Amino acid sequence: MGAVTVSGLKINYRVVGSGEPLILLHGGFGFDSRSWSPQFDALGDEFNLVAWDAPGSGGSDDPPESFSMDDYADTLAGFVKAIGLPRPHVLGLSFGGALALALYGRHSSLPRSLILAGAYAGWAGSLPADEVQRRVQMISEDITQPPEDWLPKYLPGMLTESAPREMAEQTLALMSGIHPRASLTMLRAMANADLRGILPDIDIPTLVLHGDLDARSPLAVGKELHRRIPASQLVVLPGVGHLSNMEAADAFNAEVRTFLRALD
Repeated sequence: MGAVTVSGLKINYRVVGSGEPLILLHGGFGFDSRSWSPQFDALGDEFNLVAWDAPGSGGSDDPPESFSMDDYADTLAGFVKAIGLPRPHVLGLSFGGALALALYGRHSSLPRSLILAGAYAGWAGSLPADEVQRRVQMISEDITQPPEDWLPKYLPGMLTESAPREMAEQTLALMSGIHPRASLTMLRAMANADLRGILPDIDIPTLVLHGDLDARSPLAVGKELHRRIPASQLVVLPGVGHLSNMEAADAFNAEVRTFLRALD
């Protein structure tokens, strides 16, 4: 575990393996660098995996309440510079996928490639306005309560019913580390982000990786990302929900490895 300071914020991160650098960007809802354990275990033999705790997640400092998606992207760029990574590949899941797109939009020379898993072009850029409003209202109300009272109802949106019970329990344990105030900041950033204008200009290799049973970011969202990003690849993981890196770790890791190997 390491830590650096970027724009006055302490950012925690984990590093595993050696080889081509691959930045891992977790989702919201209390997730942090620990959610990439299935990738640490499998991909460290070939890649230098660096997973951060985004501002307001895990062991990192909470950002100002005014933080936007652009601010998260600029902090990420500062983080990459602070740890001295040469032009990394960038893999983002859910919120992390939107963040990867925002990073490209503001710092296009930084990522070597993009892997967008269960991603959005921001909620405003991928979901109907009424659905965005529904999510914001529901989460804003729930987050004021003890995590154990409301987090379990979001689990079906993360994993399918066929996910092992132990995996569901581990996922809830991860989510229970949520920073309530900072998660509202992340929620607003995600809800307001519309990154569709970036998509046609992406000229680096891009893999869109999506579970066909994803209830949080429906497959139609992934297909639209693929349609708008020139020369992107779309891989659909059958029978898999939103947290594809956990629920189908072997298939997920194999697709990531195949994609990155092909770039060499």
